[in-house]
Amino acid sequence: MRGRKLLVAGIVLPLLVGGAAAVYAWYRLTQPFVSASDVAVPAAQTASAARLKQLVHKLSTDFADRTFDNAPRLEGAAAYLESQLSGLGLKAESQRFTAEGRPYRNLVVKLGPDTPDVMVVGAHYDVAGEQPGADDNASGVAGLLELARLLKGQAFRQRVELVVYTNEEPPFFRTPYMGSAVHARSLAEAGKRASLMLSLECIGYFSDEPGSQAHPVRLLNAIYPTTGNFISLVGFYQDGDIARQVKAAMKSASDLPVYSINAPGFVVGVDFSDHLNYWSEGYVGMMVTDTAFYRNKAYHTPQDTADRLDYRRMAKVVEGVRAAVMQHAAVAVPVR
Repeated sequence: MRGRKLLVAGIVLPLLVGGAAAVYAWYRLTQPFVSASDVAVPAAQTASAARLKQLVHKLSTDFADRTFDNAPRLEGAAAYLESQLSGLGLKAESQRFTAEGRPYRNLVVKLGPDTPDVMVVGAHYDVAGEQPGADDNASGVAGLLELARLLKGQAFRQRVELVVYTNEEPPFFRTPYMGSAVHARSLAEAGKRASLMLSLECIGYFSDEPGSQAHPVRLLNAIYPTTGNFISLVGFYQDGDIARQVKAAMKSASDLPVYSINAPGFVVGVDFSDHLNYWSEGYVGMMVTDTAFYRNKAYHTPQDTADRLDYRRMAKVVEGVRAAVMQHAAVAVPVR
């Protein structure tokens, strides 16, 4: 009898421990059971799908091929974005730097008081090669400008910086010359801390076709949808608790499904954007994305055009990010 008990214990206990570990990993990875949070957002202010479409079309046609070595297109795009922000009554500071002998600049809009803690929302405006770059990443930049319009005039308890970056794409990806690396480093040098950074990276492509969504690991097909009709929040494993808060805020803003993953950096795609550089400085960085090449087969090709994007759903993404900013950085407003 004793031998049988030992045999059972030797089988059952490892299964129980392994099962508990798997459940914990699933909980930390996916942030399940997140419900919409009570975030006070002015109902009259909604993101404009028409404005998003106009911005993406402009960037992906008049400023197509805005690559690191095409100075007229890159600077033309920066000047256009600067004028759009000015038209909103917002001052965009140019953060200038040099990489391999060429001049570049980020645009930084500062909202709220000058505090040690800063929330950053950013998107890159350069493209990878000769292509329109509608989803990657005119969509993110357009979303950032529309976010700026929605946040203008809000009362914040901490500084919010909206940043348009250059040099996210190769050959500067994962180098100190990424625009986001320059900005993240400038915060550290000023003694400031990014309490949360959200990178808007490809936010406009959606599909209702079954099987339209792939994942970096086949096992994830059992956890996440295989239809690409949702927006994803992607971060690093240790930041799962904050991801739950951001996810809840985003879900409060619309009926657009929001899925999240917080995984180790070795999972392909987890660090494929500007949030990488804030995480490297010890800050919390996450990516808001339609998952790019895991869904959009035109990624990094000449077929990445403005007519393929869904601006209605894209507007819902912007409203979700606005809710996350309001929750994290705005002065609390009683929920009616």
